Amino acid sequence: MRRVLTLSTAAAAVAAVAVLCVAFTAGAAAAPDAGIVHSASGSGSAAPGDVPSASADECAPGNGTDLVGCWNGTHYEESVDFEETGGLNETQLGALTDLTMARVEHVRQRPFRGDVPVETVSRSEYVNGTASGGNGSEAFRRWNDQVWEALFVVGDDADANDEIDSVLGGAVSGFYSPAEDRIVIVVPDGESAEIDPSTLAHELLHAMQDQYHDLTDPRYVGVTQDGDLAADGIVEGEAVHVEERYADRCADNWTCAEAPEGGGGGGGGFSGNIGILQTVLQPYGDGALYVRELVDEGGWAAVNETMNDPPTSTAGVIHRNPGYETSEVGFEDAATGGWETYGDQGADGAETAGEASMFVMFWYQSAGIQFDGAYEYSVLDPDRSAGGNFNILLEADAQLQTRGVYNYAHPATDGWAGDELYPYRNGDRDGYVWATEWRTEADAAAFRDAYVRMLTAHGDGDYVEGTVYDVDDGDFPGAYGVERDGTSVTITHAPSPEGVLELRPDADLALPDTDGTDGGDGSDGTDGGDGSDGSDDTDGGSDDGDESGGSGENESDGGDGDSTGNSAPGFGVAAALVALVAALGLSARRST
Repeated sequence: MRRVLTLSTAAAAVAAVAVLCVAFTAGAAAAPDAGIVHSASGSGSAAPGDVPSASADECAPGNGTDLVGCWNGTHYEESVDFEETGGLNETQLGALTDLTMARVEHVRQRPFRGDVPVETVSRSEYVNGTASGGNGSEAFRRWNDQVWEALFVVGDDADANDEIDSVLGGAVSGFYSPAEDRIVIVVPDGESAEIDPSTLAHELLHAMQDQYHDLTDPRYVGVTQDGDLAADGIVEGEAVHVEERYADRCADNWTCAEAPEGGGGGGGGFSGNIGILQTVLQPYGDGALYVRELVDEGGWAAVNETMNDPPTSTAGVIHRNPGYETSEVGFEDAATGGWETYGDQGADGAETAGEASMFVMFWYQSAGIQFDGAYEYSVLDPDRSAGGNFNILLEADAQLQTRGVYNYAHPATDGWAGDELYPYRNGDRDGYVWATEWRTEADAAAFRDAYVRMLTAHGDGDYVEGTVYDVDDGDFPGAYGVERDGTSVTITHAPSPEGVLELRPDADLALPDTDGTDGGDGSDGTDGGDGSDGSDDTDGGSDDGDESGGSGENESDGGDGDSTGNSAPGFGVAAALVALVAALGLSARRST
């Protein structure tokens, strides 16, 4: 069952798998009728693959849907001949859609099975006709608040659902809906749509996926946040890979309409929660690289097989390992004192955050050097400045040309083997127990030490091993218990130290001294971690050559690697925001 999108203006986007990047020109009149420049007669060059594309001579209206590279009589080698008058009329939009479908067939080497309507609606029509009127039940909202608070991305005084809306809301420019088999482009009132052909290709690829695999099938909707992002790794990864190949051909030998100004670039400041944004972006970059390897090693057949059996964890996509093995998480609810879980939310009350979300949790603690609302702590690597920690996200081992690629792999999280996060409630009190599993004891120790660094960065004192840690104020106040047992790390949070022991009565944890004395260094002694609070060098300065705005890895900001402006690193904000909706599930669960 596809999960509910929390975007308050987007009931129709609940079943959408991606959005279409669209730029708009204000006050433009309808353009003249479309024109198609036909290719010379003869055989077109076939792209690599098992199914050759049709020649221009073979492509004619009514020839059926079995030809590749031909749609409604338009051949993939033809080109559009639109006057630049600020927008597309209905005829031009239809012609551009036919041409793009033919080209997507040629790149993907298989035919569409039917037409894909591409429609436009005004912003006011969209809002009035599709407003959802809410973001799930009150129980879900409270449960989801605890999930994002546990990830140290949304603070105690904030509403996670509103934070998600602030990132996603108002940014929907269009989407493909599997339930309605159509692409919808949302046009601001009184304006005409300008469409980036490569992103139209991206959305049409989703339509093709739906025709062959049925994107409404439950296998494409994870029960948990990690499962959703993982499935999007293949769904979005294939679409981005096709978009990449499409852009290559536009650059080399196809005549393509120019992308609209600002349609896929930077432009505009980002004021939302960058932790939420970077979590949702993970399937686009890692997924595209995952699909690239599948195609290189097994051709499109390997992609088809993976679509039929999608990844189940972001770890498998991050590490490009279809056989990534997870471990069973051993957790038993032993809470006392009136604490109860939300049995009708998530997977029997639990969320699985997964490796991607855990990485973002630690990285977000350094993102305050560029983005309001985040922090300036060195959590991932205590030996680097906050700027150096920020740059870890930018240290990707491969690149894409159509969008930024980010690194979500780090020793603090790349030994992930499973996790279950259980939000609890007790009257008006909230808490959670987060049970995690790791591949080795060293992996567990690395995660535990990074978590303690994050925890003490938000607190006032040092961490004492085996003692509940109390954070008096700030965005994440309350008491925290951190236990490591072999490959297991369990984190417990409640408003008070006594509440931690109510949630975990069998935990080997002591209450903190009332005078606040301790003196521990925070390390569990297994890997030399220092448990430091990461609060040194938080002014963005660097003792390792890492400046606060990047060290050159971010090639898309147009700067010299020292930018501190509010733009998403390596990814245009406009394109990033409209891309977000594709990872539908992480923002909400279906409440019952």
